[in-house]
Amino acid sequence: MVRTKTREAGVGPMTRVKKLEGMPCYAIYSAGLAIQRTYKPLLDELGITYPQFLLLNVLWEQDHLTVGDIGERLAIESSTLTPLLKRMQAAGLVARRRNPDDERQVFVTLTARGKSLEDRAGCLGPVVFGDIGIPVERILRLTDDVKALRDALNAKLARKGRYSKGGKGDSGKGDRRIFARVLRRPPR
Repeated sequence: MVRTKTREAGVGPMTRVKKLEGMPCYAIYSAGLAIQRTYKPLLDELGITYPQFLLLNVLWEQDHLTVGDIGERLAIESSTLTPLLKRMQAAGLVARRRNPDDERQVFVTLTARGKSLEDRAGCLGPVVFGDIGIPVERILRLTDDVKALRDALNAKLARKGRYSKGGKGDSGKGDRRIFARVLRRPPR
């Protein structure tokens, strides 16, 4: 791997990776793509997409949220969520209702069909991450490390006034315990 020294204002010497494979951002990006490709055939069987799967996971944790609350959890804008929610409503997975006390607010609730998918889609971790040659404990540490990186980058952006979405969910031990339990659960 070829490295060169560069300087960034107020940061001091930085090591710059020249090869794509050595860039942390590319490693995380390409791992995310590999994860989505691994999930795809499983989600195709359920008739949902990966973004729909993520949104359903938010609602399985806590139903009846506002579009803004869901956007905060997924770290995406309401304008990006709206078309996704419309497709999910047309598929009978969620219902959207305006808040009668504040017409600007839209609540999203799981339908019976959306709730029923949790039993089948809520335990895909063992299928996706099982048999890949990486121990569960290492995957859990990696998950914690990636969340710490995400939170540090979001904090940096917030200090510069460039980012306001959290997208953290439960960045504490709760996510880790749930993920460990799901990974250890045998596939159905």
